[in-house]
Amino acid sequence: MNFRKASIFQRDTEKPEVQNDSGGVLAVWGSPGSGKTVTAVKIAKALSAKKKNVILLLCDMSAPMLPCICHADALESKGSLASVLAAARISENLIKHNLVTFKHNSYLAALGLLELQNEYSTPPFVQKQVVELLDSLRQIAPYVIVDCGSYIANDILSAVALMEADNVLRLANCDPKSVSYFSSQLPLLEDAEWDVDKQYKVASNVKPYQAADHIGTALGDATFVLPYSQELEEQYLGRDLLADLALKDSRPFRKELEKIIAEVF
Repeated sequence: MNFRKASIFQRDTEKPEVQNDSGGVLAVWGSPGSGKTVTAVKIAKALSAKKKNVILLLCDMSAPMLPCICHADALESKGSLASVLAAARISENLIKHNLVTFKHNSYLAALGLLELQNEYSTPPFVQKQVVELLDSLRQIAPYVIVDCGSYIANDILSAVALMEADNVLRLANCDPKSVSYFSSQLPLLEDAEWDVDKQYKVASNVKPYQAADHIGTALGDATFVLPYSQELEEQYLGRDLLADLALKDSRPFRKELEKIIAEVF
């Protein structure tokens, strides 16, 4: 089964790959500029390339990220997270009606704000609605990748996603600002249902001169290290994150991304 415009799921005539995992909800969170959206999109893209149905939930309510992922002409259908969160009760049918689908990737759908929308595009919503949203997404697709906002103090969507997710990638750059960021944000989750054991520390956008001892000093033990890729940066700047990474300089990034997918799923 895969995503289609006429009906969110339809039978696919192609034989899918054998799946040895059970899917789940993965939240991608981190310091500002750490590459959360890029990593979330590339994980979703990699899973969809394996013929696995994936929903990408974009939580940023101040800067809509969908226009940063791809150009408008790549979209097959347009819906909005604002319409979902405006409902008193969130259902699977409501979500399916508002999923954004893509012309050249039938296994991937997204849910987020559209261009020109912002946090005032929807009435205030509460934790119960976010839980309903995440529960429904689990029923619609086996894989849900959540691109969380950095600042969770006033971001109930990202905060609840971090608590409800099966696993969390915690991205950080190798610099003092990232360390300071997590020191300021983590106390906000002390009294919440926050499971430290489901976190994976990820050193992100690591430049060649940032050796292992540099990473250890800045971040402590990192489970994964995502290296810098010029091709990836150019895709982000060109709003082309759904494109394949084909160049040699991206090979280490692709290899580490596959390790992440194998571990968390």
